[in-house]
Amino acid sequence: MAPNGWLQIAVFFGALLVIAKPLGVYMAKVFEGERTFADRFFNPIERLLYRLTGVNETHEMRWTEYCVAMLLFSAVTMLLTYGIERLQHLLPFNPQHLGAVAPDLAFNTAVSFTTNTNWQSYVPETTMSYLTQMLGLATHNFWSGATGIALAIALIRGITRKEKNTLGNFWVDMTRATLRVLLPLSVVCSLLLVSQGVIQNFKPYTTAHVVDAQTTTATGADGKPATQKITEQTIAQGPVASQEAIKMLGTNGGGFFNANSAHPFENPTPFTNLLEMLSIFVIPAGFTVVLGRMTKSPRHGWAIFAAMAVLFFGGLCVAYRAESQPNPLLHGVNQQVTASQSGGNMEGKEVRFGIANSALFATVTTDASCGAVNAMHDSFMPLGGLVPLVNIMLGEVVFGGVGAGLYGMLIMVVLTVFIAGLMVGRTPEYLGKKIEAYDVKMAMLYVLIFPLCILVFSAIACLSPTYGLSSLNNAGPHGLSEILYAFTSATGNNGSAFAGLNANTHFYNLTLGAAMLIGRFLMIVPMLALAGNLATKKLVPPSSGTFPVTTPLFAGLLVSVIIIVGALTFFPVLSLGPILEHLLLFAGKVF
Repeated sequence: MAPNGWLQIAVFFGALLVIAKPLGVYMAKVFEGERTFADRFFNPIERLLYRLTGVNETHEMRWTEYCVAMLLFSAVTMLLTYGIERLQHLLPFNPQHLGAVAPDLAFNTAVSFTTNTNWQSYVPETTMSYLTQMLGLATHNFWSGATGIALAIALIRGITRKEKNTLGNFWVDMTRATLRVLLPLSVVCSLLLVSQGVIQNFKPYTTAHVVDAQTTTATGADGKPATQKITEQTIAQGPVASQEAIKMLGTNGGGFFNANSAHPFENPTPFTNLLEMLSIFVIPAGFTVVLGRMTKSPRHGWAIFAAMAVLFFGGLCVAYRAESQPNPLLHGVNQQVTASQSGGNMEGKEVRFGIANSALFATVTTDASCGAVNAMHDSFMPLGGLVPLVNIMLGEVVFGGVGAGLYGMLIMVVLTVFIAGLMVGRTPEYLGKKIEAYDVKMAMLYVLIFPLCILVFSAIACLSPTYGLSSLNNAGPHGLSEILYAFTSATGNNGSAFAGLNANTHFYNLTLGAAMLIGRFLMIVPMLALAGNLATKKLVPPSSGTFPVTTPLFAGLLVSVIIIVGALTFFPVLSLGPILEHLLLFAGKVF
């Protein structure tokens, strides 16, 4: 854990603090209908879109109508993406003449990008055409991100409104999130990425002659060894920068290339690495400012930011420490940190990023529901790999996905004030709203769906040698971690993976697709029901017994509730996976 690494981490977090407040103020103005500096440009476009689509921007929706509109939009766009994948061999912008995507993989991918997961059971550069990447996948990066933003705004409105039964208009919120937030940020970010060498073109792949020919031996179709001499290399390219920007800003994570943000065409320099990490966190961090501004309680927004920051740095310290330690099984190898080498566990990491930026990126991408990677999580030390897994298991409420992170955190806030009320024997209140039985039921339903989906699907895979275990490349506790990570990532709509698991099978494509749908939409329904119920309540003036939600005590209790809920739910399975693997590793046992 070098001082230089901590300096880079400090620069990242300092830049996040600088950007979060002005962006949050701007987003709050956008969704409250206040004037912004960009109105002169965006207002005519927005009005034109409403006119073309027949949207009445003054129409207010109940939570049920808001939910139905969101579900219908997601279903239609998912079918559109599925159709593009299945027909890509007949569509233009396919210079490599790639064939149609298999039905089960097309389903998995369409669900993945619709739910903001961006799980990829395929090699993008050999599976998806340029048109599919742009029209089918990159558009979903905008739509799914904007959907999360709209849902978070709906919940905030439920908290702030009194004696009303509406939460706004889904179509208006979606349009503003896309047009006024995601699109302009993506343009700026794309241009910065191009300036650093991230490619953006429509050229066919380039064939290069290698300097040093390689000879490989593989098993042929007849089962006999076959020798092949490799003299050429195919260099994939395409419209990368435009997709890279929104994949980060929308906390989507799906890479244009299989190596994701470890690929030099996606993430070539330390500056692009910093920019991409900031892009993941900047909107979720800004949402704490939105919350404070819309609830007229800025200190509450910063209290939630502080709770998120504590959890973020706790996970980062564990990951950085674990990856900085030498692997005890590599005897006689110099793994110390020096001026000429990063030291520690460099397996699966890019030399240009080193230990610090690999651990930081892994923590950021799994705190948020992004899933982009600049190092291979499967190659982390057991405790280093534990951190990304636990980050997702906590519900990705540590800043979290765009919108989704905030509404997940607010569910935890409701549980926190409920517990605080029980401890003092008073009816719990949150920002002037009494938290009653229905509210707690909806919050607990949200909380329980998540682990139920993860643990049930993981158990089914572990008990199925033919379908579940046959895809593993590792035995023992690490194999369990690979299966557990896959279903945790899918249900948490993250998309990162322990890549030792071959997930491109009928079983995993279908079960992971189901987990993504459950983790996204089945959890949204109780959240919106909670929002709708809160909006109908009267405001209760604070009294001497009201638990303040603006203090360090509140932030500490919130952190405790999040950790305890996660620990009680997942500790048994974690103790059989990464924790056991860590103990066995230092005992000298591998599988």
